[in-house]
Amino acid sequence: MVLYEVSLDVESGLRAALAEYMTHDHIPAIWATGCFQRVRFDRASPSRFRTCYQAESQAELDRYLRNHAPQLRAEFAAHFPEGVTLSREIWTTLEIWC
Repeated sequence: MVLYEVSLDVESGLRAALAEYMTHDHIPAIWATGCFQRVRFDRASPSRFRTCYQAESQAELDRYLRNHAPQLRAEFAAHFPEGVTLSREIWTTLEIWC
């Protein structure tokens, strides 16, 4: 399993618009690609959010990054040209305890 995480630090005046856009537009568009088995949207504080996308394999994540990410990133940037700082990480699951 591979996790693709995107952290977002947002200026206070954009918080509501960002949360709305993420939940109603951006994340549903990513989900519709079929590249991920699970998606989470989390908030650490009023101005810090995280999305976590779970892919079955690196190949599925690579497919997303190659075929879908450029357009979705461009659409995000068009909605939020400033005021949001992003960081991205890819994690590989080593063990899970349930």
